[in-house]
Amino acid sequence: MSVQCLLALCLYSVGDGSIPQAIACPQDQDARTEGKERTEEDVHWITNRTFRVGLKKSSGGAISWIGEAGTERNLINAYDRGRLVQQSWYGKEDGSRWKEQSWRWNPVQGGDWQGKAATILVQRLEDDKAYIKSQPVHWASGTDLTDCVMEQMVTLFDEWIHVQYQFQYNGQQAHPAVHQEMPAFFVDAKLTTLSVYDGDTPWTDAPLSRFQPRFPNEYKSMTEHWAAYTDADDFGIGCFTPHADELTCYRYGSDPSLPSSCSYFAPIRTLAVKPGGQFTYQVWISIGSIDQIRARFSRIARTLPSPAPQ
Repeated sequence: MSVQCLLALCLYSVGDGSIPQAIACPQDQDARTEGKERTEEDVHWITNRTFRVGLKKSSGGAISWIGEAGTERNLINAYDRGRLVQQSWYGKEDGSRWKEQSWRWNPVQGGDWQGKAATILVQRLEDDKAYIKSQPVHWASGTDLTDCVMEQMVTLFDEWIHVQYQFQYNGQQAHPAVHQEMPAFFVDAKLTTLSVYDGDTPWTDAPLSRFQPRFPNEYKSMTEHWAAYTDADDFGIGCFTPHADELTCYRYGSDPSLPSSCSYFAPIRTLAVKPGGQFTYQVWISIGSIDQIRARFSRIARTLPSPAPQ
């Protein structure tokens, strides 16, 4: 089975096939991941004249930093292995537990909830691009999932970052069709306002829906296939996901200055992971004002073929 898509965790399992719902994270978990996690030695940097992007080596090479070149502001939340910008897949309930919560099969690019690191298998690094192949970890159980392989290719352009993801499943267990995060997208909690177009006339500059998501998960359609979080000065980051027309989102934490606080969304599709399954999809990420982000994604959308019927 192959699914080709052109696209842009603190979660609780449910049995109806929807994305697992958010649960509160312990406020003292910073002690688990600060220190070696946040040193220069744990991040591979790629840069161009527009962007500075960091890939966390101890989290399967997942994106842990996106900011403007020459600045020190990071728009990504990298509080633990389940935050970041990364791949995360879901399957059947398997008896695992995340703290007190029942969980399900959940390969995560970064690692598990207790801080166990995923394994980088191959990496090819250049100044403005990076390819990483990794072996994910089960978020709840901490098991190294040797029957799963994740790939990530990040390339920087002047106006956007292009990321191609691939997930290969070589296991024997067939998993049911459930919502999949494509990808999980965690950003700085100071980016409070989520903008999305959910109307019937996409790419006509019609008014956006702008709101502050609540906790736990909310759902929203996105008929222009992108969403962006911005701060009080209308500066922020967005992700364009051409084959996803729905997202899940929330904001966690009452104090945006705490590392544990975050703003989150994930474009979602309903897909079943089965033996031999391979899933490849692409995302475009940009930073700036909401008008700049929307205009760039509109230009990309005009170059893409129309989606195949579902």
